[in-house]
Amino acid sequence: QVQLVQSGGGSVQAGGSLRLSCAASGRTFSGRAVGWFRQPPGKERAFVAAINWSTSTGNYADSVKGRFTISRDNTKNSVDLQMNNMTAEDTAVYYCAATKFRYANIIPAQVSDYDYWGQGTQVTVSS
Repeated sequence: QVQLVQSGGGSVQAGGSLRLSCAASGRTFSGRAVGWFRQPPGKERAFVAAINWSTSTGNYADSVKGRFTISRDNTKNSVDLQMNNMTAEDTAVYYCAATKFRYANIIPAQVSDYDYWGQGTQVTVSS
């Protein structure tokens, strides 16, 4: 069982930056792509970014390309999401997730491709 613990987040003004971290406990992220999703109030959970397990290749939603960067440190068993130049539209609860697939060269973007989820972290951007 993979357990994910999130940290970071909070409130920031438009144009500012925040960093989210996701650490695995119990079993590791080993062999699994890890993604970040977000859920604005009253809306469905949506893909933000994900990172391949082996090459650290990133996949991003169009809305965050060029502003957000996902990275992973397999030695620390953690994945971070650096968010820059933030806007009010980035306001949401953010979730990290580990995919059900192991050792697959994929970077899934669907909620249904992920089995393990963090507890969620509120991010609020004020304009």
